[in-house]
Order: sequence, then C-alpha cells, then structure tokens
Amino acid sequence: MRAKTIITILVLSSVFGLSALCFSAEADLSLSDKEIIEKLARLEEGQRGLNKRIDDLSARLNDGQQALNKGIEDLSAKLDYGQKALNKRIDDLRSELKGDITELRNLTYIVLAGIIALIGFVIWDRRSALSPVITKTKELEERDDLTFRVLKEYARKEPKLAEVMRNLGLL
Repeated sequence: MRAKTIITILVLSSVFGLSALCFSAEADLSLSDKEIIEKLARLEEGQRGLNKRIDDLSARLNDGQQALNKGIEDLSAKLDYGQKALNKRIDDLRSELKGDITELRNLTYIVLAGIIALIGFVIWDRRSALSPVITKTKELEERDDLTFRVLKEYARKEPKLAEVMRNLGLL
C-alpha cells in the first residue's frame, strides 16, 4: 500500500509540474497577427531566395556535368588515338624483330659453317702432316730390321759380337 501512495504522489507532482511548464510557455507565445504576418512574409522571401540559390546551384551542376562529360569524351578520344598509335608501334617492332631474328639465324648458320670448315681443315692438315711421318717411320723400321739382320748374320761369323748380342738379349 505504501508503494501505491508513493506512485500516486509522484504522478500528481509530475502532472502539476508539467502543467506549470505549459502555462509558462504559453505566456511567451503572445504574438500579434501583424507580427505573425511579417514573420511569414520574411520566411517566404527567404524561401524564394533559397529557391533561387538552389536553381542557380542546379544550373551550375548541370553546366559542370556537361563540361565533365565533354572532358571524358575528349579523354576517351585521346586514349583511342594513343591506343592506335601504340598498336602501330608494337606492330612495327614485331616486324623489325622478325627481320632481326632472320638475320641472327643466318649469322648463326654462317658461324656453324665456318666451324665445320675449320674442323675439316684441321683433320685434313693432320692427315697431310702425319702422312710423311708415317712414311718415314716405316722406312726407319725397315732399316732397323735390315740392320738387325745384318748384325745377326755378322754375329754368326764373329764370336765376340755374338757374345755381346747375347748379353744384350738380342740373340
């Protein structure tokens, strides 16, 4: 029961307090009709000025949008021109590169042919240089064999020579 009493007192005090506030605000609102009309006229003038400023801003935005669109179109045209020029340069470089590759391939073939010719010359030169040596070696071997046979024959007649040849292991 005590809680109900406290709630009732709080409700009544808030109602009286709020009603006092309402009456105090009502005292300040005592404006005459003439003042209200003047304030409304000033508000209408301000609204007209605001509408004019909004219209001016809208016109400026439209002008800016048109200028921006023109700038974008100009930039797009420049980019297209640049892209075409770049494609042409790339095509020119490709054709130059094909020519350079062909020249490089030809030079490689020339170098390979030179290397093969050099190897052939070296082989031919060695054979031609070795041929006299082989011939001379054969001649010397034949002479050596002949000399050895002569010494054997002579050793049959001379006992001292036979003894020396036996000691050397030649007989």
